[in-house]
Amino acid sequence: MHNEFTGIVEQDGDWYVAYCPEIPGANGQGRSKDEALGSLSEAIGLILEDRREEGLRGVPPEAM
Repeated sequence: MHNEFTGIVEQDGDWYVAYCPEIPGANGQGRSKDEALGSLSEAIGLILEDRREEGLRGVPPEAM
């Protein structure tokens, strides 16, 4: 499955900061735009994984 999200990158001094408005709490940073977006991508993946696990908590194994 392929998902697309908006990544907004802003420069703050020598650093780049990235965030995703669709996923609260998804932030990344780096010394380059690509590094910041890579960090953001990892954060998005972790948040979505956690949300999936949370959604499946309490579901009986035979239902999956």
